[in-house]
Amino acid sequence: MSARLNVIARTAEFGDTVPAPLGSPPAAPHATPDVAWEPPITGQRRSISTWNEYMAMASRVVGRFHGHFRLRHFDYEHPTRLQPGTPRRLKRPYVTPVAYTEWGAADAPVLLCCGGVANVAMRFHYLASDLADRYRVVCMDWLGRGRSGWLAAEDDYSLATYSEQLRQMIVHLAETDATRAAGDAQSANGANGANGASGANGMTRRRIARAEARRGITIAGHGVTVLGSSMGGTAAIELIARHPGFVERLILNDVGPHIPARRRKRRAEAIARHYVFRNPSDLLRRVGASNKNDGPVSDDIRFNLSFHQTRWSDEESGRVYRHDARAMQAYRRTSHTSVMQWPQWTRVHCPVLLIHGMQSDALLMPTLERMRRGKPIAVMHVPDTGHTPLLADRNQIDFIRQWLAGDVPAGSEWSVLHAPARDAYPGSPIPFAPASALR
Repeated sequence: MSARLNVIARTAEFGDTVPAPLGSPPAAPHATPDVAWEPPITGQRRSISTWNEYMAMASRVVGRFHGHFRLRHFDYEHPTRLQPGTPRRLKRPYVTPVAYTEWGAADAPVLLCCGGVANVAMRFHYLASDLADRYRVVCMDWLGRGRSGWLAAEDDYSLATYSEQLRQMIVHLAETDATRAAGDAQSANGANGANGASGANGMTRRRIARAEARRGITIAGHGVTVLGSSMGGTAAIELIARHPGFVERLILNDVGPHIPARRRKRRAEAIARHYVFRNPSDLLRRVGASNKNDGPVSDDIRFNLSFHQTRWSDEESGRVYRHDARAMQAYRRTSHTSVMQWPQWTRVHCPVLLIHGMQSDALLMPTLERMRRGKPIAVMHVPDTGHTPLLADRNQIDFIRQWLAGDVPAGSEWSVLHAPARDAYPGSPIPFAPASALR
């Protein structure tokens, strides 16, 4: 790609800087890159010794986003075909709640974000906060993670299950949108609310079935864009191969059709065990080690991860991970083989943005090159970063915004510089989260 990245110098008035649009002319003929714009990579500096200090810091970090999103749930129905270890006489479909956060206007284009095998929805706070002015950003907790419910058996956790969860999530969003639209129309006409809601649900199911048959589901008049990090991208590829009309555009965050078994085994051994953190320093050290490949991130961003990935346990007298250990053990059971989705990849025909951590051991260059054969996918390389970029960097988010807006030509390839650190606590006075937000 011939376009170059233009730099806007930092100023006291605007604070954080963002890159100029791809292909745009320089701001001035004599403009030169501001080398100070590329900040040094720093390690962890914050030291927290007591849980009282930890919770005081959590109030500030969580308070940054308090009131900006809605925490919602829907009932996921687990089908009998995805219960391989359950005796036939005991197999029954059963329901468990799936948690998700929702940012932005209800009628805006949907960006559905899904994390990796041990991630939670709150990982996407910074990305969602920055894009909520233009998009309805939905961030989902996988079953057995975060604030979602757990499945009945270890064998129920599988790639097929996650693909089905993603499908049901999109159907749920389409149903709620159709119900909302029908309710608005009935309110305008003075129709009876209860009868209208019942009729809307029936019409919604029929409309979605027809849309699936036509291979084109829309929500508020827009197609759905899915952003999948690691396992989230794997599940998205699986879904598109089976139901191509569910996803209009796809963002793959450092994941492709092939993930080496060596990498998966190393990850499985680290997560498939029970951890208890009895002091904050152990927790921050562990999270720092497990996320060392996420790229240059500030203490606040790393702290946001540590808080939302864990919860307090009175029984253990410490913080423990917010996930079902059986889900991690199910992942370990399959980690001895590589992920191979090349047949499914041939059935992915929607526009794709591929984000590549340049030090990644999961998305290797031969995989990336093979993905581009015959497909004009856009590729954004993220330096100093492995598997997977956190996507909390303002410059990375701005390029994602440009791609979503259709301003990045198909087949483009570029590298992105690191943005200056965000303000620690924006706003005045410093916002504090209420106790209910810290549970």
